[in-house]
Amino acid sequence: MSKRKNPSDESNPNHEFCEFLSELAEYEKNVNRNIYKYSAYRKAASALSSHPIRITSGKEARALHGVGDKIAKKIDEFLQTGKLQKLENIHNDASSVAINLLTRVSGIGPAKARQLVDDGIATLDDLKKNVDKLNHHQTIGLKHFEDFERKIPRSEIESIEKILREEICKSDAEYKITICGSYRRGKSESGDIDTLITHPSFTSKSSKSDLLEGVVRTLEKCGLITERLSLGNTKFMVS
Repeated sequence: MSKRKNPSDESNPNHEFCEFLSELAEYEKNVNRNIYKYSAYRKAASALSSHPIRITSGKEARALHGVGDKIAKKIDEFLQTGKLQKLENIHNDASSVAINLLTRVSGIGPAKARQLVDDGIATLDDLKKNVDKLNHHQTIGLKHFEDFERKIPRSEIESIEKILREEICKSDAEYKITICGSYRRGKSESGDIDTLITHPSFTSKSSKSDLLEGVVRTLEKCGLITERLSLGNTKFMVS
């Protein structure tokens, strides 16, 4: 699965800062295509997300590793006004809004989103009328847009992990299943479920396609997989 991943949740005391920094990061990645600024915003958001105490000034934020002067000034602006002028400008720019929306569809990157917007496609409804412009992955991403946007509670991931173990190990008890990503880091909810599946015979020199195809078919039969997004020799993406 592919979803947007935010470095913070609402229980974090610095959630508001993380939210606007994440939004600025997405803008830089999707609209400006500036990976340097994208990384800087994400790094700052991650630093604030990990800080257990509410930040009360840009100067205080500046003391955190990953927060520079420009971002500290944005934090001061937000604390003083409750908003950011840069974000206000972004929200008032129709092209930026459309690109940021379309890149939330799994499989649609910044270049594809820009192409779609140039073709007059600005909303999900527009996209549904132009599915012929989408590849398989993007079509599935649009079909399950609401599902992909939804955060997955930890309890639900635990239930899915149990099903994975039971179903996959029915055919071979030597399979080992490990849930990774934000779940492994102890988060209360996740944007997707990253799963590592290993087997003693699955080596760098072995034929991998049969083993992986077998795992996918098993999970399709039990109803855990409803759509294939991609399937390679060593990894697959499904919904």
